Amino acid sequence: MGTSLEFIDNSAHDLPVRGFVHRPAEPGADCLVLTHGAGANCQSLLLTALAEAFCAAGLTVLRCDLPFRQLRPHGPPSRGSAERDQDGLRAAVACMRKETAGRIFLGGHSYGGRQASMLAAKEPGLVEGLLLLSYPLHPPERPDQLRTAHFPSLQIPALFAHGTRDGFGSIAEMEAALKLVPARTELLTVPGAGHELMSNRTRDDLSVRLVGTFWSFVNDGAA
Repeated sequence: MGTSLEFIDNSAHDLPVRGFVHRPAEPGADCLVLTHGAGANCQSLLLTALAEAFCAAGLTVLRCDLPFRQLRPHGPPSRGSAERDQDGLRAAVACMRKETAGRIFLGGHSYGGRQASMLAAKEPGLVEGLLLLSYPLHPPERPDQLRTAHFPSLQIPALFAHGTRDGFGSIAEMEAALKLVPARTELLTVPGAGHELMSNRTRDDLSVRLVGTFWSFVNDGAA
């Protein structure tokens, strides 16, 4: 078993990195930075379960709170916070670069995943891959308001995990959107899941499936 410890890095005083770091008993070289959605924090069921599962598979995992959540414990991000939240993810990646010489992957749920993908589109060399959980393709019942403007600029592999009952985008809509991404992508479908993606009942099975699929995806052709 690995260990989970509170993580605080205040070296960039205006953008502290705060969360929990999971270090495996026999660490490999790779690391995953995970963040949360608009209504949650880094202690959500999804992030905690995945951090434990990826750690058990040998990855160091940092699950961190975005800057908007550090400023207010509840409620969604305010208008104009996206750029600062992306800066916070960049700072989190920089912290993990100090801890490992291996690959760094960046991921997040919903809003957090969107910010991770937008940051990666602007800075393609920042990380080696993306794990996007319940990507919020459009607001519920507003399929004309697609959040895909940056997809053609994504230059790194991206695994999307999406529930079949997610109101932020159907599986068919996700499949169409992924065709806009020039880099290698894969869509992992989670039958019966809504936007939350995971429940206590599905926690263990989904964690194993996500870890296995992501690990195979990022190592595909990496001989």
